[in-house]
Amino acid sequence: MNWLARNGYVTLTADEFARFLHGAAMPDKSILLTFDDGYLDNYIHAHPCLERYGLNAIMFLVTGRVHDGPARSVLTRDAGAEHSHPECERLIRGGQADDVTVRWSEIDLMRAAGTFEFHSHTHSHRRWDLSCTNAASKFRDISTDIETSKLILTEKMGAASTHLCWPEGYYDDDYIAAARAAGFEYLYTTRNTRRNVAGSDPHQIHRMADNGKNGEWLAGKVQRYQHVQWGAAYYWFKRFREFGSSALS
Repeated sequence: MNWLARNGYVTLTADEFARFLHGAAMPDKSILLTFDDGYLDNYIHAHPCLERYGLNAIMFLVTGRVHDGPARSVLTRDAGAEHSHPECERLIRGGQADDVTVRWSEIDLMRAAGTFEFHSHTHSHRRWDLSCTNAASKFRDISTDIETSKLILTEKMGAASTHLCWPEGYYDDDYIAAARAAGFEYLYTTRNTRRNVAGSDPHQIHRMADNGKNGEWLAGKVQRYQHVQWGAAYYWFKRFREFGSSALS
């Protein structure tokens, strides 16, 4: 965040990013920041950091994990914010999601501060393609999951979100069809084999994951990504290495 602020970057809202995909001009030094799952550390650590540097981001919420309750203090560095990702997943499986996930009261505070906006990461965070036995049940369960998430977010935020992030970044044609039927227009994955440019498919938004890297790493990554010639060549090579010649069209 320090590197972005020092180097004059502006952070986009989801609506601004959507307009960019449809051809609207944005500042050259623009970036969209996204945080998945709605973990408590996003409130304890990321929220004050974004506020300090005047930046904003998207948080994709798993609505089935978000509870009511008083907002915890960012000054106390609540112990729940210090868990690793595997520890968070273990606690959630054990029914302790509230210990490691943001609460609705904390979401309200972040919305009021303008640091985060909130969109869907489904209701259950389940991979239905791994548990359903046939195409009909798979489509039904995906639809129920994302429609439940959308309903809850609409009740809490006062408006329906059209942005959806897939659990584990996985999607296929059934997932996309269910999302479109539910009114979602912008679908995010953790895949990173294509640049997002004007005219890119809004149903396959690729993202770079930082995985705890520092500002120096981000500088190199962003500058390579944005370069017209080298950026295109870099992602051509990534697709070729991952999928072979069948994915280069």
